Amino acid sequence: MAEQRCCPECGSASLVEDSHYGQHQLVCASCGCVLAEGFLTTTHTDEERLREVSYSKSTGQKEQLSQFLNRGIRRVRDLCRVLRLPTVFEETAVSYFQRAVQHPCFHQVSLEKKELLAGCCVFVTCRQHNWPLLVGTICSLLYAKQDLFAGVLQSLQKELGISVPALSLADMVKTHLNSFQLFQPKDNIPVQFVEDKEQLVARTLELVELASETWLVTGRRPVPIVTAAAFLAWQSLQPSSRLSCTLKHFCKLADIELPPPAYLRLKEFLEILLRMASQLPWLRVLKLDKKTVVKHIEDLLQHRVFLLKNAFCMEGEEEQSAAGPGEGSLGEDSAGKGSPGQDSAGSPPQAVKPEKSCPSGGKGWPEGSRRPLLPPCLLYPRKRLRSVAPSVAEAAVTGLEPICDKELEQYLRSPEEIRALQ
Repeated sequence: MAEQRCCPECGSASLVEDSHYGQHQLVCASCGCVLAEGFLTTTHTDEERLREVSYSKSTGQKEQLSQFLNRGIRRVRDLCRVLRLPTVFEETAVSYFQRAVQHPCFHQVSLEKKELLAGCCVFVTCRQHNWPLLVGTICSLLYAKQDLFAGVLQSLQKELGISVPALSLADMVKTHLNSFQLFQPKDNIPVQFVEDKEQLVARTLELVELASETWLVTGRRPVPIVTAAAFLAWQSLQPSSRLSCTLKHFCKLADIELPPPAYLRLKEFLEILLRMASQLPWLRVLKLDKKTVVKHIEDLLQHRVFLLKNAFCMEGEEEQSAAGPGEGSLGEDSAGKGSPGQDSAGSPPQAVKPEKSCPSGGKGWPEGSRRPLLPPCLLYPRKRLRSVAPSVAEAAVTGLEPICDKELEQYLRSPEEIRALQ
């Protein structure tokens, strides 16, 4: 049996271990005499042998992690209470946070990123349970930047192997419109600007579906699209008193932040609506513009499928249908203006190159011309970067360059050619 240690001062055997500011000590409980005192950079196992270890393995680092863990768990629970999440969500978010704190990847990150871990765990939990929570909402609660939050969220998914399902546009519309302040009369909101919530949500959903069918959603952030759709829906419900209201003033009345891309999404919405209005006979004679077309959004959405099919067809197809089947094909002029379609023989549509899809050289489709129904990256292609000229050292021939397959035949000789050369 191991000999029991006693206090050299009073002879008492009641010795206790105490961590004073992260420093391990062996103290007599009777007289308070310090029998053994370790270093700040030692562990419990190496303390008796006085071996120095790294701080990440010391008792100080463990105590720091435990303090951060307790503080982070309290932050997770506070966020869940503010968002009024069920108890199951809270326990799942806490388990994710505990796993993240124990992972070595998050030990050396900055304090700002560590504080965002709690919000990322709550966000992941809500998405996995199909609870509509936006990044902007959680960032506003944490006073954090969305770019920094997205980086921490990606690291969390990668290191812990967590899958985060995407939120549907319908749920995002309902969640985003819940924060609007236009559904109840207030002192700073005129009576004609107050709108019924269900009607606004229904009209906004129809416009977002229209945007999805016309390639306006692909590769774009959803919040500017929903904001522009909600603005048009709000105007179309009472156009007589709301057409003079701007998008900026609308966001101020709704008490929401105006995302800068919302202006571009609004412009694209109006272009689509004007194209659709040009196919209705009773609207074609009115000569609508970007302001007056809002009055007829209800009619345009009612006949959406028919209008989209006719509004984005090629002019060449109309000429072919008038001339009859089998009489010629698309000319160069019509092909330059329209979108790829089927010819008289029923062949599949040809791919449109970005260089030919935008006649104005990438600055946008000309006003009044018929553009095809294509993704924005093909309709408005960006300028290509110029290739850098190679340096003199790179352009020099060394004889070690690889030979491509097309040039390989030039170096092969038949036996007759070899004898002739010799």
